[in-house]
Amino acid sequence: MTATRHFSPLDRILIEAQHALGTTLGQARAERPNPAGELPRAALDPAERRHAAGLMRINHTGEVCAQALYVGQAAVARDAATRAQLEHAAQEETDHLAWCADRLRELDSRPSLFNPLFYAGSYAIGLAAGLRGDGWNLGFVVETERQVEAHLEEHLATLPPGDERSRAILRTMKSDEARHADEALAAGARVLPSPIPRLMALTSRVMKAVAYRG
Repeated sequence: MTATRHFSPLDRILIEAQHALGTTLGQARAERPNPAGELPRAALDPAERRHAAGLMRINHTGEVCAQALYVGQAAVARDAATRAQLEHAAQEETDHLAWCADRLRELDSRPSLFNPLFYAGSYAIGLAAGLRGDGWNLGFVVETERQVEAHLEEHLATLPPGDERSRAILRTMKSDEARHADEALAAGARVLPSPIPRLMALTSRVMKAVAYRG
C-alpha cells in the first residue's frame, strides 16, 4: 500500500507559490492536443490580428484566474472527492491556458502584464469560497463556468471571420466549461445568493477591459 504524503504548512505555501509563478510567468503544458491542430493560419489584416489577440489575451487571463480560483478552493476543500474534482478541472484549465498562449504567439502577441495581480485576487476569492463549505465551493464553480461560457460565446461571434484556429480553441474550451459546471451541479453545488453572481460579472468586465488592452 502506498503511504499518503502529508505536507507541512510551509510545504503547502511553497507549492502554492510555485504554482502561482508557473501559471503567471511560466509556460503551461497541455496534456491534450491543441484543438486548432492543422487548421490553416488565415491571413488577418492588422486590425483583425489586434482584435483576435485582444480576445485571446482575455481568454488566457480568464484561465489564469480559473487556475487560481480552483487551486484556492481545493486548498480548503473539506471533502476529498470535491478536492479531486477541483484539481481535475484545474488541469483542464491548464490545457486551455497553454492553447491560448500558443495562439497568442501565433498572433505575434503576449499575455496580459497584469496576470500576477489577477491570479492573487482570484486565489483569495477561491479561498474565501472554499471556507464556506463544499456546497458553496461547487456553487462558485457553476457560476464561474456559466459566466465563462457566456463570454466565450460572445468571442466566438466577434472573432474575425477567417480566424478558425482561435475559434476551434474556444469551442473546445466552451464545451469543457459547460461540463465542469454540470459536474459541480451533480456533486451538490449550492445556488449562490444573487449579489455574488452580479459582483462576479462586474469583476469579469473589469478583467476583460484591462486584459484586452494588455
